[in-house]
Amino acid sequence: MRNVVAETNRKYQNQKMTLTTKQPEDWKDLQNKVSDILEQCGFKVETERTTETTRGKVELDVYAEETIKGRKYSIVCECKYWKSNIPQNVIHGFRTVVNDLGCNIGYVISTSDFQSGSVNTSEYTNVELLTWESFQSHFFESWYESYFSPQLAKRLDPILTYTEPILPKWFDKMSTVDKDAYFALKDKYDLFGWIIMSFTPYARMVTKDLIPTLPLFDRVKENKEVVERIPIEILKETGYKEFLEKCYEFGDFAISEFRQYRDKYNQTIDE
Repeated sequence: MRNVVAETNRKYQNQKMTLTTKQPEDWKDLQNKVSDILEQCGFKVETERTTETTRGKVELDVYAEETIKGRKYSIVCECKYWKSNIPQNVIHGFRTVVNDLGCNIGYVISTSDFQSGSVNTSEYTNVELLTWESFQSHFFESWYESYFSPQLAKRLDPILTYTEPILPKWFDKMSTVDKDAYFALKDKYDLFGWIIMSFTPYARMVTKDLIPTLPLFDRVKENKEVVERIPIEILKETGYKEFLEKCYEFGDFAISEFRQYRDKYNQTIDE
């Protein structure tokens, strides 16, 4: 199973990775989604922050800071839920705000696109123009490393433990019937355990910088055993945030099935 997920990563590594398939519903939702992603990347985030500049008070859609080796790094985001392309006067005004605040960089994040004049205005400045999709791509790897991978490992660590070859300390206390049922659960969920392992920080130590790509179905569709044992909605999911949520749901249920035996035979309640 390790080979099913891991060995083809390099082949698929150039595919676009989608942080989330959900589109913002309105300006407020765009702002909140941007804020959530930055916070999950490790930034300290404020939304709708009012601050003083040399030209007076301004309200920032999203302000974020992180500290790297004792040095503060700050960014400010302007969120535009527009149907029309963003004109250059918006960029001019935002560039002034970014410079007055002394931020390292400013992002204009739009659900539409940008007029050619806007692109020209942002060149050779510390302002970057990003669509909602390109914003996700811009922060995807940081989000994956800081949030997705460690959260998946933390939440579903018990399933990794239960599906590994080593049996729990309380296994010998189990009845023959329960031992058979326990092994049946291991057979049922071991492939899911291997898949989860491939997304954890432990796997990146082995695969170096490779991130498993979605959907998994593209790589495992010929493997009948995988398709039968893992929900198709997990295998076909293309958004990493949605994939995480679906793995949580399936994984939590799997863990509960194992824990019925842990709770029955283990008085100290450890894994």
